[in-house]
Amino acid sequence: MLALIVAMVLVALTGCSAAWPSKEVSFPATTSYVNGYMESNRTFDFEQSVQGNGYFMAYIYAQAGNTALKNYAHGSGSLTSEATLTYQNLDRKTHNAYSDYNDFAQDCIQFKEDVSMVYAPMRIAIGNGYYAANPVDYSSLLKEKTWIKNYLAGTSMHHEVEYAHALDKELEAVVKDKTNLTYDPEYQGVGYTQMKVNEDMTDGKAHIGVLQANTDFTGSYDKFGSDWSDPQVAGLKNGAWYNPSIEIDEDYWGTYHIEKNMTLEVPYYVKQTSDDWLPCCFGGFDSMTTYDKKAFKSATGVFDCTCFKAPTQAQFPRVYNQ
Repeated sequence: MLALIVAMVLVALTGCSAAWPSKEVSFPATTSYVNGYMESNRTFDFEQSVQGNGYFMAYIYAQAGNTALKNYAHGSGSLTSEATLTYQNLDRKTHNAYSDYNDFAQDCIQFKEDVSMVYAPMRIAIGNGYYAANPVDYSSLLKEKTWIKNYLAGTSMHHEVEYAHALDKELEAVVKDKTNLTYDPEYQGVGYTQMKVNEDMTDGKAHIGVLQANTDFTGSYDKFGSDWSDPQVAGLKNGAWYNPSIEIDEDYWGTYHIEKNMTLEVPYYVKQTSDDWLPCCFGGFDSMTTYDKKAFKSATGVFDCTCFKAPTQAQFPRVYNQ
């Protein structure tokens, strides 16, 4: 039996689960509610099993924070496909009144597929009208492409097969990022991107591409990836083409067995300490009036905005009454 197979999945703003604070918690913290907390956790799981003969077209797109994935395929003939997609977009903020603020974010997309396609021209009768009596001719060579992008790390990986007469492929793609900022500050960021390919292609064209930007956002305190219209984001996306640190561009025409295992990880860590109170050396009390500076009796360096040095003897020694 001839079958028309169409599979389409779009994951961009789809939130399958989200956790929010209770009414007793305010974000950010206030004098009434000193524990400020907010969490949004979107997850999505997709499993697919398809077998048939006819014409097929499949489209999957997922974008979580700074990560994105796209998979597209079409062709006529026979198809056997098993695929899974998992997705997470987590943002957590803890802004308590009497402790250091903390922002944590984690984005992850994972796609796996095991697919076998064989090209053949197809005539498919559709409905019960004109096209039932006049079947539609489908003669489409096989095509499938998968790309993953990590905007935090400035990484892009791309694999594409087109004009193929047969394709037997196993593919696994993972793209994720994690950022953790504690306002002292201590900041950790990492962007991770991986693609594995094991395939046999018959009479077609295969393309493999990897691009790593010279600069990235792993050291940035802000999550730019959710706003790709930002000039800095646009500069990173376009700048990788002109000044990449890694560039791979491969094309294979004909019949090939191809195996690829590509992994890029971009970690970042910084910790700096600051004067938590009375930052006189940094002009913390420059706004005090002259009267206030004279009125407050204190050790040198506290209210007069000069750098404090431990005295060898007490500046205001205790006076004992005789």
